[in-house]
Amino acid sequence: MGYRSTSIKSKWVKTKWLLASNTTRRYVPKTRLFNRSNLSSMISQYSTVYFKPTGGTGGQNIIRIRRQGSGYQAHYNYSKSKLSSLDSLYKHLRRHSRGRSYLLQRGIKLATCEGRSFDIRVVVQKSKRGPWKSTALLMKIGKRGKVTTNYHQGGKLGGFRSTLASAGYGKTVINRKEAQLKRLGRSVGKVFSRRVGGFHELGLDVALDNKRRIWIIEVNTRPHFTAIKHSNRSMHRRVMYYAKKYGRKK
Repeated sequence: MGYRSTSIKSKWVKTKWLLASNTTRRYVPKTRLFNRSNLSSMISQYSTVYFKPTGGTGGQNIIRIRRQGSGYQAHYNYSKSKLSSLDSLYKHLRRHSRGRSYLLQRGIKLATCEGRSFDIRVVVQKSKRGPWKSTALLMKIGKRGKVTTNYHQGGKLGGFRSTLASAGYGKTVINRKEAQLKRLGRSVGKVFSRRVGGFHELGLDVALDNKRRIWIIEVNTRPHFTAIKHSNRSMHRRVMYYAKKYGRKK
C-alpha cells in the first residue's frame, strides 16, 4: 500500500484487547475460540451463533448457526445444511475449518431497512502526532439471503442518516447514535494504540440490534476506502485528507 500502519490479522487478539478495556468491554458480544466445549456452551446460550475465521477478511467463510427444533441449521453463503445433533454440527464445522483457527460469536439480530439487514462501518484515523478522529460513518446493507452485509459479498453501501431514517429512527435518536459511534471509534483507537504503536487507521464493524443497542462485531486494521469513493465522494475526500497525513495514497 506504500504506507505504514500497524495491522493485526487475528480477530481473537483484537477481541481480547477490547474485552480488557472498561470503555469497550460492554460493546463486545460474547466471543470464544472454536472447540467442542465452547460450541456446546455458546449454542445452548444463544439461538444464533456465528462461526468465523480468526484471520479472515471480506466476510468470507462465515457460517451462521441456528437452533432448529431438536437440531441445527448451518447457513453458508446461499447454502443451508441441517444437522441433527451437536456432534454432527461440530464435525460439519471442523470440515469447513480445514484445521484453521475459528471463532464462535454470539449472533446479534441486526436492525433492518426495507427488509435488508445492515450494520455500520466507523472509520477512525490519526496522524503521527494527532489524536484519533472518527472521519466516516456509513452503512453496509446486506444482500437478501446472504449471511453477511459485506460489500464484497453482494452488499451495498448506504448513507448513515438516510438508512437510519428509513429504518424508523427519528432525528434526535440519529444524532445521539452518531455522537455515540464517533466516541466509540475514538475509544477503540486509544485502546489499540495503548497495545501496539503505529496504528493510523481502523475500520469498526458495528451492529445495531433490534433494541437499538450498539455492538462491535470486529475491528479491521486495514480498512478499504475504494467502496467509499464509489458511494460518497465528499466522505472519501475527507477520509483521504487524513490518510495523506500518514502516507496513504488511495
